[in-house]
Amino acid sequence: MWQNLGAMTKTLMFGFTLSELETLVQDLGAPKYTAKQLADWIYRKHAPSFEVMTNLSKSLRTELEQHFSLHKTPPTNPQHSADGTIKYLYPFDGGSVEAAYIPDQDRATLCLSTQVGCKMGCSFCMTGRQGFHGNLTPHQILTQLECLPERENITNLVFMGMGEPLDNLENVLNSLTVLTSDWGYHLSHQRITVSTVGLIPQLEEFFQRTQVRFALSVHSPFDEERAQWVPVQKVYPLSQVIQTIKKWETGKKRRLSVEYILFESKNDSPRHAHALAKLLKGLDIRVNLIKFHHIPGSEFQSPPREKLEEFQQILMSEGIQATIRKSRGEDIEAACGLLSSKKVYSG
Repeated sequence: MWQNLGAMTKTLMFGFTLSELETLVQDLGAPKYTAKQLADWIYRKHAPSFEVMTNLSKSLRTELEQHFSLHKTPPTNPQHSADGTIKYLYPFDGGSVEAAYIPDQDRATLCLSTQVGCKMGCSFCMTGRQGFHGNLTPHQILTQLECLPERENITNLVFMGMGEPLDNLENVLNSLTVLTSDWGYHLSHQRITVSTVGLIPQLEEFFQRTQVRFALSVHSPFDEERAQWVPVQKVYPLSQVIQTIKKWETGKKRRLSVEYILFESKNDSPRHAHALAKLLKGLDIRVNLIKFHHIPGSEFQSPPREKLEEFQQILMSEGIQATIRKSRGEDIEAACGLLSSKKVYSG
């Protein structure tokens, strides 16, 4: 598949899994172990070119240079928050995305994106308002980490930026393979969290193929109400999503969590809290309570802090672990639900 590449067309190699690299070197007539050498140079040593790969033959390096590229697109337009968060724009072919670097004492998290825009259409999310413009490739997903100026500081990754990760499942899983494998970045599964609104077929495959942490976006325990805000509820009801999680994860050690954004006078009542606790009964799961971050023209408002604390106390009294997530980067539109590259499309 590689030999037919024209001299003027180079394939981006950054983002390949080990199995893809093994196919590549086999097609080039190189020993199979060359694939691990390539992976080591690309992901562990961050090689800028094939020329520096001195344990590969000169002829192979020349052939690789003719047909492949290690180019990665650096981020632009850094925006700095008063709390230390930095938001970056990655101008990829096919559309730009935003990612957020979030330092916090002895840890630093990268919130990365998986799609240009999003199909899910959640009414409280700026990305959803942008509409869907395309899936990111493993190359583009991993570039957000590789080219991050603060890459060496990163301790945690969250797939909570633009897009629905499970709607781009194969590319996300390939990215996770590179991130967690010993031939790749060798990051702990416990340091990576993937968030989803709950696409059941993809969710089952996700549970089978990776051990990274998982977060479910809920926002209401009541079907009709959630369907107004999270349209996928009409296709994959929350009760069925919870049953799927219980089927695959009961008794396992994977860290599970629920993301729950509170909207004033809509989903922040004691009735909602008790119903959420009932829904999650039997799961070893933590609920992250998040205040709504205002977006222009939205019907929603953020409740006062006391409401979040009351909601938290009810969940804890029902035996559910609950924390109130600290908002980060709100002043630069980097907080939960605010990432969007819509301005790129509006000119």
